[in-house]
Amino acid sequence: MPPQQDNDERAPLLPRRHSDNDEARQGLLTRRWSDQDAESNRQLLSLEDFPEKNPRAWPRWRKLANVGVIALMAIVSPLASSMFTPGIAQIAEDLHTTPISVIGATTGFVVMLGIGPLILAPLSETFGRRHIYLVCFACFSLLQIPTALSPNIAFLVAVRSISGFFGSVGIANGGGTISDMFPPDERAGVFGWYLLGPLLGPTLGPLFGGIIVQRLGWRWIFWVMTIICSTNTLAGYLFLRETYAPVILSKLKSSSSALATSTGAPTTYTFKDEDSRPAWRKITHSLSRPPKIFAQPIVATMSVYQALVFGTTYSLYTNMQDIYSGQYGFSTEQVGLLYLGPGLGFLAAVWFLVPRIDDVYKTLTARNDGKAKPEFRLPLANIGAVLIPVSLFWFAWAVERHVHWAVSISSTFFYGIGQVMILNCTQNYFIDSFESFAASAIAAGTVFRSLVGGVIPLFAPGMFERLGYGWGISVFAFVGLTLAPAPLVFFYFGERIRERFDVKL
Repeated sequence: MPPQQDNDERAPLLPRRHSDNDEARQGLLTRRWSDQDAESNRQLLSLEDFPEKNPRAWPRWRKLANVGVIALMAIVSPLASSMFTPGIAQIAEDLHTTPISVIGATTGFVVMLGIGPLILAPLSETFGRRHIYLVCFACFSLLQIPTALSPNIAFLVAVRSISGFFGSVGIANGGGTISDMFPPDERAGVFGWYLLGPLLGPTLGPLFGGIIVQRLGWRWIFWVMTIICSTNTLAGYLFLRETYAPVILSKLKSSSSALATSTGAPTTYTFKDEDSRPAWRKITHSLSRPPKIFAQPIVATMSVYQALVFGTTYSLYTNMQDIYSGQYGFSTEQVGLLYLGPGLGFLAAVWFLVPRIDDVYKTLTARNDGKAKPEFRLPLANIGAVLIPVSLFWFAWAVERHVHWAVSISSTFFYGIGQVMILNCTQNYFIDSFESFAASAIAAGTVFRSLVGGVIPLFAPGMFERLGYGWGISVFAFVGLTLAPAPLVFFYFGERIRERFDVKL
């Protein structure tokens, strides 16, 4: 079978009509023989012939073991992004610098959490998910040690930034791994629990960080992280299995025992979409995918929406200590407990609302003569589109008017629900639109949200000082109002936009 030509490899993905039978679309679950000449046969490999190797045919416990390992990776790196925020003042004093400089360490980490997926996600589609997970998370674990020993602020910012790159691997490839193992009609529910990692991480970080800082000092945050990350890496080596179909088939191809044939004729093994280009061309081509995907208008707009969510979240989290210690007299530990507000919202959304994404998807598919579309993931995003600006206005003016602390924290519960619904619906939409390259699609959206989420907190304190918390936080709410119609607009016109602005990969 001759190598595929570049124009075939770059066939547009977005314009195609979505189908539940995505295995057939990937061309991985069909098998056929063809006589090439009198001397040789060519066999088209399929994972259907090797059910024990096919991630979608694995027992559910094995799938969930994989999800559990990557979910822990996805929660630990965002946890590290915010865990030391309760100790900003202590770090600044210890390293003889300013609190804004310490916030810069968070900025560097979060920015690299966004840049990392641009490289790590496409590489996982070239060399496999498992190798990228294990190498990167081992590096992330080791980098916690010099972070704990930081002698000055410059060293802290530099090491934190590098560790953010490697720590992004769980966020970069989690969606792709879940897409590898679960069909579309089961995906949203599983993805919802996985997505708790990137959401709960920044939320639980200050809670645990506040306790550690007050009782042990800020350096112990990173010693604790070293233990947690090392344990997570070990679990990956023991339980994480490869899920990316082309890599699995490539290994099967080279395994003579697995591919023995009874014909006695020389056999050449290949599989559909096999990439015969040199390694350097595979790498450069794979790295070009996320920028191409981000240029698509729907991806760009929904990435801005995710950026609003993350920028707002980190801006509030880095200022919670000032708000509740200064206005309400809370201790560092007490401020940490306040992050349970959005955390409970996350759990409520994942438990009660996220499973309905699959239900809505199935219902709309049935009404559309069984033809599924990525837009069927978007209806429940409208819940988040309403709750995010409403909860932000509520929080802003409750704090501005010095209303009882419980009033403002109650609003964060609904903000948490809004976050989950926007992010879950959006990322499922990306996965369905670019299924073969789901990791690259999610990376395209991740980079912008992380850049904004990392940079905005640097300017938030100055904005709050000039405008006050009422109007300062309301700025984020007004942006949320502007973006609120996006899920509804793309639900009705998304298919037309995708066909007009097709992405050739």
